[in-house]
Amino acid sequence: MWSRRQGRLRPTVCGVEELRRRRREREAALRKARREQQLVSKRLLRNDAPEEAGEGCVAAILGETEVQQFLRQAQRGTEEKEREGALVSLRRGLQHPETQQTFIRLEGSMRTLVGLLTSNQALLQLEAARCLHELSHSEQSTVAEACLPATSYLLTYLSSHSSDFIELCLYTLGNLIVESEAVRRQLLPQGIVPALAACIQLLQAEEAPEKIIPSILASTLPQHMLQMLQPGPKLNPGVAVEFAWCLHYIICSQVSNPLLIGHGALSTLGLLLLDLAGAVQKTEDAGLELLACPVLRCLSNLLTEAAVETVGGQMQLRDERVVAALFILLQFFFQKQPSLLPEGLWLLNNLTANSPSFCTSLLSLDLIEPLLQLLPVSNVVSVMVLTVLCNVAEKGPAYCQRLWPGPLLPALLHTLAFSDTEVVGQSLELLHLLFLYQPEAVQVFLQQSGLQALERHQEEAQLQDRVYALQQTALQG
Repeated sequence: MWSRRQGRLRPTVCGVEELRRRRREREAALRKARREQQLVSKRLLRNDAPEEAGEGCVAAILGETEVQQFLRQAQRGTEEKEREGALVSLRRGLQHPETQQTFIRLEGSMRTLVGLLTSNQALLQLEAARCLHELSHSEQSTVAEACLPATSYLLTYLSSHSSDFIELCLYTLGNLIVESEAVRRQLLPQGIVPALAACIQLLQAEEAPEKIIPSILASTLPQHMLQMLQPGPKLNPGVAVEFAWCLHYIICSQVSNPLLIGHGALSTLGLLLLDLAGAVQKTEDAGLELLACPVLRCLSNLLTEAAVETVGGQMQLRDERVVAALFILLQFFFQKQPSLLPEGLWLLNNLTANSPSFCTSLLSLDLIEPLLQLLPVSNVVSVMVLTVLCNVAEKGPAYCQRLWPGPLLPALLHTLAFSDTEVVGQSLELLHLLFLYQPEAVQVFLQQSGLQALERHQEEAQLQDRVYALQQTALQG
C-alpha cells in the first residue's frame, strides 16, 4: 500500500479533462517557444527610403542626347548631389520603353551604369541600381540581355549590409530572370542559388511580420514557392531547399497561415514528405536532410493553426501514407542524422494531438515499438516520444487497450529511472492516462515493481504532486 506523505496539502485527483487542459497549455507554450527559437538569427534593421520630391510628375521620354548628358553628369559631375540628380532624371526617363531602347543602343551606356553601380559612393550605387531596376521592367528580352554585364554585381550585392539595397537587387534579378533565358543561363553558374540563400535573413528580420511578409503574401510568390516544392522529375533540390526555408520563416511569422493552407501548402508539403521518404530508401545521400528539415518544420507549424480544420487541412494529408513516410524518415535520421529526430517527432506530435485517425494509423501500422526504440537517443527525444504516446492514450479506452501492456510497460519502468525531470514527468502523465482508461494496468504495473519506481520520485519538488495524483488514481482503480 502506498503511504500518504504527512503535513502537505494535496490537490484533488486529476480527471481526463484537467489532464488535457494542462497538456494543451504546455504544448501551446512549447509551440510558441519553438517558433521563436527557429526564427533566431542575425537580424537587420530596415528603414523606409525617403520620399522623392516631385515624384508625382510625369517623366519625359529621353532622346540620345539627353541620355548621354545624364550619364556624363553622373560619371563626371563635380558635386555628388549633381551626379545623383542626373541618375534620378535618367531613372525617371527609363520608365518609358522608348528611353530604354535608346539607352541600350548607345555604345558604352551599360558600361557607364555598371561603373556607377560599383562605385564607392552609396547614393550613386543605389540610384544606378534603381536605373537597372527600371530596365528590368521591360517586356523586351533584348533589354534584359543588355543588363547581363550587371548581373554578377547584383548577385554580389545580395550580401550587402543594406536591406533596401538587397531588396532592390533581388527584384531586379527576379525581373531579368523572367524575361530572358540568356540571363537564367548566366546566373546559375554565377551562383544565384547560394546568393538567394543568404537573403532568407530578410524573412527573419525583426520587422518582417509587419513590413516584408504581408507584401509577399499579397503577391503570387507563395503559389510560385509551392510550385517549386512540387515533387517530380523537375524538382531542383537546391532551389527547393531555399524555397522551403523561405516558406518556413513565412509560416513562423504567423501573418496569414490560413492563406497558405488555402493555397494547398499542406498537400504540397505532404507529397514532398512522401517523396523524401521514397528517396531515402534508394540512396545513402546524407544531403537529403537539408530539404527534410524545413519541410518537417513547415508541416509541424501549419498543423498548429486553427484553420487546418476549417479549410479541410487534415484532408490534404493522407493519414497512413504520411505516418509511414514519417517513420521511414525517423529511421533514416536515427541512423544518419540523430539531431533531426526532434523535428520528425514534433511533426508526429502535432499530427496525433487532435486527430484520432492519425493515432489509429500509428497503432494499425504497428509503429509503437519502433517509436519506443528511439527512447535511449536523448532526453529531448524521450520527452517527445512519450508526448506522442500520451496523445494516443488520451483518445480513450480503445486506444489504451492497444497500447498496454506490450513493450510499453518495460519502457515506462525504464524511463521512470531517468534522472531528467521532464522525462519522468511525461512518463507519469502517460501512466496516469493508462490508469484512468485501462484500470487493469494498475495491477500489472504494481506486479512489475512499479511502486518502487514511483517512490523514487516522491521527494522531488517538481514531481511530488504528479506522483501523488498517480497514486490516488491507482488506489481508486
